[in-house]
Amino acid sequence: MEEKGFTEGVKAATPTVFGYTSIGLALGIVAAKSGISPLETGLMSLIVYSGSGQFALCALILAKAPLASIALTVFLINLRHFLMNLHTATIFPEATLAQQLLIGTFMTDESYGIMLGEHIRHKVIKPAWMYGNNAAGYLTWALASLIGCVLGGLIPNPNAFGIDFALIAMFVAIFSGQLEGMLKRLPIKKIGMILLTVFLAYVLLSVFISESLAVLAATLLGCTVGVMLDD
Repeated sequence: MEEKGFTEGVKAATPTVFGYTSIGLALGIVAAKSGISPLETGLMSLIVYSGSGQFALCALILAKAPLASIALTVFLINLRHFLMNLHTATIFPEATLAQQLLIGTFMTDESYGIMLGEHIRHKVIKPAWMYGNNAAGYLTWALASLIGCVLGGLIPNPNAFGIDFALIAMFVAIFSGQLEGMLKRLPIKKIGMILLTVFLAYVLLSVFISESLAVLAATLLGCTVGVMLDD
């Protein structure tokens, strides 16, 4: 079987590219209205590179929050990446430490989801494929947020264009591909129990702790149930 490389990884990231284009534009608009310049927005996307974290960052800057609060908030929002990278390391067992760091540094929820779908269909994934998957999302996000900030003053109501639904639509597209592959390998009863565990855990935990920590804890509980059900 022919190995998939960088170009195939870029092509696999098509759902992410479309989603990041609209969401990045929305972030740029929010950043512009928060008093952040296009240059600062571009650098923020290149360095921070966190969709939900950057939206929160813009709101905190607008509220003139202290730097420590901003840093802690962005850290907690992205805490789930520790778990994601631990799992990703097992998918690239032959990769060097430098390759693992390069993959993990630019990996997002979306590129991780695309990777899981690819892993279901093809057990062996080369680091070059993941580089392409990550690079497509990274460059699209930075460019879209920069353009959005420049055009921020020209689009007073971005929700009228459906931009606010783009993130949800992107996750639905990614998850449907994963679910299709899982249904070919696992009984629907097992999948249902795992998804129900994640859903109930998140709903209950979000009452007592922050949403970011609830996502992390619910994911861990879902993984635990999955391991217990594994034959």
